[in-house]
Amino acid sequence: VALAAAFGIDGPVHQYGQVVLQKSRTVPAVVFDHFRHRARFTCRLCHVDVGFAMAKGGSGITDATNRKGFHCGACHNGKTLFQGKPIFAACAPARDLDEICRRCHGGDDGAALRDYAALPLPRGSFGEVDWQQAEEEGKIHPLDLIEGVSVPRPALRMDRDVSIASQGAWMTNVKFSHRKHAVWNGCEVCHPEIFPSTKAGAVKFTMFQIVAGESCGVCHGKVAFALAYCDRCHVKPVRFP
Repeated sequence: VALAAAFGIDGPVHQYGQVVLQKSRTVPAVVFDHFRHRARFTCRLCHVDVGFAMAKGGSGITDATNRKGFHCGACHNGKTLFQGKPIFAACAPARDLDEICRRCHGGDDGAALRDYAALPLPRGSFGEVDWQQAEEEGKIHPLDLIEGVSVPRPALRMDRDVSIASQGAWMTNVKFSHRKHAVWNGCEVCHPEIFPSTKAGAVKFTMFQIVAGESCGVCHGKVAFALAYCDRCHVKPVRFP
């Protein structure tokens, strides 16, 4: 854990991408684990089509918005089907608190660690799931469209690799793949909020900014693979056609 934390993984691997939603006065906080949804859906589906903010506290989720079909309620409505079965309704009226509320408001009782460890998916050096490899090997098939929630998106226009020059002579250049990122994010998650759509080289960023949670660091080190994996980005430069 100490080694992982030093390289951008905060806490045990099951907390990699774990978000604690604000407590209410009547029920415990919601402990949201990205891995439970990421094995089933793309990031774009939730953060673009459904509209979850990328910053903590930015979505304004309440039981009322869930019941009206927004936020979690966009899918958790008792009607939307996943693998032929309806997804349970979030914040639905219940006679017993344990009946509905504690499915989300149960806190972290160790189930997340056990469930994460039990995922039959490829792992990285720190024990975290290698989601890219899992998708490429066909072990997961993240859905990018849910009827009534999202609309089909256009084909990716920019699908070639881009070479980003390293600012350190001791480190090779970055090979950035639009295609790999688009599988999970589409274009909308990154552009224009994180990366403005400008001419190549117009936007400058450094590892200091990335470590601070900017540019690539918005996701990497939080829900995407940690910054410790230098060689997953810094590879031989690509040649432009």
